[in-house]
Amino acid sequence: MSAIDPPLPPSPATADYLRQFWLATGGDPALLSRVAISGHGALPSAFAVTEFATAAIGAAGLAMAEFVAAAAGAAGSGAAGAQAVPAVEVDQRLASFWFCTTLRPIGWSMPPLWDAVAGDYRAADGWIRLHTNAPHHRDAALAVLGVAADRAAVARAVARWRADELEAAVVERNGCAATMRGLDAWRRHPQGQSVAAEPLLHRAASAAGARPDWRISRQRPLQGLRVLDLTRILAGPVATRFLAGFGADVLRIDPPGWDEPGTVPEVVLGKRCARLDLKSAGGLATLERLLSQADVLIHGYRADALARLGLDADRRRQLNPTLVDVSLDAYGWSGAWRERRGFDSLVQMSTGIAEAGMRANGGDRPVPLPCQALDHGTGYLMAAAAIRGLTERLATGAGSTTRASLARSAQLLVAHGGVQKRGPALAPESEADWSAQVEETSWGPARRVKPPLRIAGTPQSWDDPASALGSSEAAWPDGSR
Repeated sequence: MSAIDPPLPPSPATADYLRQFWLATGGDPALLSRVAISGHGALPSAFAVTEFATAAIGAAGLAMAEFVAAAAGAAGSGAAGAQAVPAVEVDQRLASFWFCTTLRPIGWSMPPLWDAVAGDYRAADGWIRLHTNAPHHRDAALAVLGVAADRAAVARAVARWRADELEAAVVERNGCAATMRGLDAWRRHPQGQSVAAEPLLHRAASAAGARPDWRISRQRPLQGLRVLDLTRILAGPVATRFLAGFGADVLRIDPPGWDEPGTVPEVVLGKRCARLDLKSAGGLATLERLLSQADVLIHGYRADALARLGLDADRRRQLNPTLVDVSLDAYGWSGAWRERRGFDSLVQMSTGIAEAGMRANGGDRPVPLPCQALDHGTGYLMAAAAIRGLTERLATGAGSTTRASLARSAQLLVAHGGVQKRGPALAPESEADWSAQVEETSWGPARRVKPPLRIAGTPQSWDDPASALGSSEAAWPDGSR
């Protein structure tokens, strides 16, 4: 955290993002005054990425502060209730780093983030991005193009296609691709119009039940709470990493053989990671048992995928009536693309962000955001929603359902553009930005960037280092609630 300048109220862009994030969770607007900002510098972008990052982390921090006050019986509405909520401070410089990468390996290197084929290609009439990190997604794209996994061959094949026709063909084969569209083209697109009509978060409460008998520690307020993590790249893991930082028992479940070598060490901090074969009766039964005993479920499966497993929203609620159920979709929860596979980099292409970056940069190829800000911002929004669900459960005993989407978060991000209107650029990283503690990860020792969030009396820290997928049992430990 900044130790030179006192914290200040959020800038206009940060304040607007923060307000929209917070109100989307159902939060009391009177609590927004509890958030202050420190630190200097902004990531270079055609959009207010640093302000977006600062606000997203601030909203999650405010939800945590409210939960602490509610558990102590001190939170309430109005100015008096707001003063009972611990003060929240976000360092916008550190927030920028946490929206990129936090891990600094010592004596080893992280694998590449991208598969050799993944990337932007010039089609006959524009640009298209292929997302091929998963083997089955790569196979789908290569099958459509009729070439081997050679980047030059892929480029030649793509050049013979119209971008929208290639996008449709790859998606039809269950692959992942996105044509570069402009902001106006996305606003006119049927899916863009569907997303624009959606709220930032879809929220619904379940029937009220018995209020939980949780004994909340001010220092580790989520200690013992069970969070079932059915997420992969990248928003969901960011959400559950945040919850682990306040003591939650996060259990991540992956299928046999799945790996994300370029991102896993970054996002599994503080979690236990297990594997289950959900295509087997035993694996599915274990998942149902874990779900029935969880306090929070965060998942990024497409709605149709969970339904095929027999775990649609009604079944999840039947298994666990008071569950706080938070889910993610790429392209929104309505419209023809509601079940389309998607990732941050693809949504940036579809929604006009990469094209706007190209124009702002004066270039002739897509210019994405300097980080996967849609994933990270949505991840912190999901964390805020989960914590607010726990706060509401304290009061009423009811569970809740919340749904977020990357495309709707993108719509919020583009509300503020113009990097030239903002403060100085982010200064290079220095030793002062790193935590002193060495983290003994499964891949080797590393250091982390200092957390960007400070809640008075409630430090954010992680009890366990980043551990490899499949390194734990698929079970809740004794002692968790």
